[in-house]
Amino acid sequence: MTHLPALLEEHDLAGALEWLETQPPYAIADEIARMGSVESVITFRLLDKDRALEVFEELDPVDQQEILQGLRDQAFRDLVENMDPDDRARMLNEAPAKVAQRVLAGLSAHERQMTAALLGYPEGSVGRFMTPETVALQQDLTVSQALEVVRRRGARAETIYTLPVVDRGRRLTGIVELRELVLSEPGAPVSALVVTEPAKARATDPAEDAARLMRETNVLDLPVVDSEDRLVGLLTSDDAFEVIEAADTEDVARQSGAEPLERHYMSASVFRLSRTRVVWLMLLMVAATLTVSVTQLFEGELNAVTDLALFVPLLIGTGGNSGAQAATAAVRALAVGEVRTSDLLRVIWRECRTGLLLGCMLAVVGFLVGGLFVGWDVAAVVAVTLVVICAWASTVGGTMPLLAKKLRIDPAVVSAPMVTTLVDATGLVIYFSTAKVVLGI
Repeated sequence: MTHLPALLEEHDLAGALEWLETQPPYAIADEIARMGSVESVITFRLLDKDRALEVFEELDPVDQQEILQGLRDQAFRDLVENMDPDDRARMLNEAPAKVAQRVLAGLSAHERQMTAALLGYPEGSVGRFMTPETVALQQDLTVSQALEVVRRRGARAETIYTLPVVDRGRRLTGIVELRELVLSEPGAPVSALVVTEPAKARATDPAEDAARLMRETNVLDLPVVDSEDRLVGLLTSDDAFEVIEAADTEDVARQSGAEPLERHYMSASVFRLSRTRVVWLMLLMVAATLTVSVTQLFEGELNAVTDLALFVPLLIGTGGNSGAQAATAAVRALAVGEVRTSDLLRVIWRECRTGLLLGCMLAVVGFLVGGLFVGWDVAAVVAVTLVVICAWASTVGGTMPLLAKKLRIDPAVVSAPMVTTLVDATGLVIYFSTAKVVLGI
């Protein structure tokens, strides 16, 4: 089948319409995200009203903003009015002020009120991602009464698979799954089916923590409550997946020494790609001048034993890689909750021993290679340095993310590239200091 961009380029409107009718919303959204702003708006206008909403909600906020800016007033109002409140709030969170004002002005009073309530929660909190459109059940209902509530109010809710159970003050007392209601006797009390201590999150909790809690507890939807345990919404599984994906994407970008790319890679300009990378590269380049300074400091030792220079790339490369491995493992362990900042001393002890073991294994190879090429005295320096530098690099790499977390800095920021740069400079100090002791220079 011919791809959509080719059909548009050939001005084959009939073919484009046929392609759009046969593809699922997520596939259409992916094609739109790859396009420039003009082409994406043209494609979006080819969709019928109901399908347009499905595709629109599959797009990232930055792509949604471009679509909205190209729509006329009525189409604009219809689209934003029918969006789920949490999707709308997430889009407005990243939208320019003019777009946000136009969206809010085009909403009905009820939708505007729900959107404003979500935007009132801290950025990055569960409150920004939850859906307030839920079906809550009173705890004194029977199964048949509860199902009648679901039938009456379910069409307006984003999800009905997880049904929060509340008291008269709307405080959460538990949850019941729709499956349990359907399979139970009509006269049975709902209270007999309720899970009374469900996993839940405060509306002000970080969304990433709540999303990972959902993954750990294997729930479809997570109740969200306020400071007094009153139900305010549900975090649904699709939104939780998006939160985790965004967090992992950000971590991967920062671990490689770049800023996260806010839009589809294929639609981003070369200038935008460069801008996300250049700042970190400049900072790392400046930090790398430490290596030059250390080399100058030990210039005398290099002149005395020129063979030492042969192993500089090997040693700083090994140290940097060891540190990067430890940093990546620590960032991942922090992200999934396997490690806490209170485990700092235990992590230091584990990584130090791991680095020593790695260093000993690598030192055997380094000693044999060095002995065969330049002599056993320099080989001994290389072997000892490998042991020390691996232990040091692993310890630094494993602990820097935890220290960053304690200081409320994103652990991924001080991960692989930063650790590698630091270990390069300190590794040379270790190498030349070891040479002075072993060789007596």
